Amino acid sequence: MLQYRVAAFYKFIELADAQSLQIQLQKLCEEHNVRGTILLASEGINSTIAAKPDDLQIVISHLLDDARFSDLDIKYSNADTIPFRKIKILIKKEIVTLGMPHLKPHEKTGTPVSPHEWHHLIADPEVLVIDTRNDYEVALGAFKKAINPQTEKFSDFIDFAHKTLDVTKHKKIAMYCTGGIRCEKASSYLLESGFENVYQLQGGILKYLAEVNSDESLWEGDCFIFDTRVSVNQETLELKEKKG
Repeated sequence: MLQYRVAAFYKFIELADAQSLQIQLQKLCEEHNVRGTILLASEGINSTIAAKPDDLQIVISHLLDDARFSDLDIKYSNADTIPFRKIKILIKKEIVTLGMPHLKPHEKTGTPVSPHEWHHLIADPEVLVIDTRNDYEVALGAFKKAINPQTEKFSDFIDFAHKTLDVTKHKKIAMYCTGGIRCEKASSYLLESGFENVYQLQGGILKYLAEVNSDESLWEGDCFIFDTRVSVNQETLELKEKKG
């Protein structure tokens, strides 16, 4: 029997009413025992929340009824126990911290590539594949030919790009991350820096695992996720519980 449902979603969009939205969502989540984190900023929304299925759907429906969020790409998963202790709805400078709050990914970002088109893209020898996640995430699993920037936090990607990437040399760059948000921000930064052909795995690793059969998959290992379940597995998509 399904116990809890987890919803992960984000959207880059100009958000002028973050404070009023925070108040609305705080009340709604508390009323329905929805837990997790919702980040709000002038650049958009980023969230992973969990609850009993019916309660979660009430909060999701509230967001989808807002025209700004009607097209949210929501990634669902299941859990035997609720993977968060409480609800946190926070207002930040950025919904994912790159240290570049002036970027506008909703206006300019890399070309999205579907999970099934991803294979063709990264098979191109001219394409440089970059994992935009942190080192401890990459350690659990990755695409075989991807470069690990060996970052401790996402904002370290700026330093990696300055030291490693060259506009005259790297003509095609493909990036991926857990759910897509870091790729959108990083690709927006690279485009602003003069790179022209920048691609991103649409929906990230989670969408790839959900849509690509394990016998066709180029993914190796597990995918780190940011709650008490720790990771998801390619073949079964079973959620692993944290030890200790």
